[in-house]
Amino acid sequence: MQTNLPISDPIVIEVLLDAPVEKVWKAITDKEDMKKWYFDMEAFKPEVGFTFTFLGEKDGRKFVHLCTIKEVEINKMLSHTWTYEGVVGETMVHFALYPQGKQTKLRLTHEGLEMLPQTEDFAKENFMKGWTYIIETSLKNFITAGNI
Repeated sequence: MQTNLPISDPIVIEVLLDAPVEKVWKAITDKEDMKKWYFDMEAFKPEVGFTFTFLGEKDGRKFVHLCTIKEVEINKMLSHTWTYEGVVGETMVHFALYPQGKQTKLRLTHEGLEMLPQTEDFAKENFMKGWTYIIETSLKNFITAGNI
């Protein structure tokens, strides 16, 4: 895990998942699968221009996440904006998939954190911890358990 990097450096997390790329793609783009390892969204479609929201919570405070799909290449990559209701600043999240035989390398990149308010709620370390758990534990466990 990266630590002590400037706020302008993106967060990059990679994990090797024990599933073919098609199954990993389904896990990161199917609303029903996503709520089992990521967030519960009312609606989600991997289509450019599609806007989705979800609720996150930290220390009892709720944060409404507002996101719009910007790029999609089926079984290869998905990029979307990441903003918060009532907060100035837009960041970008990229999921990239790389087939590795019967496995898939997933690279998560979150960039633009310097665009958010420089407060404890939006500290880079919080994003690092969150993404590390989401990708290396939650998603990996979801896939390993054969849920897809």
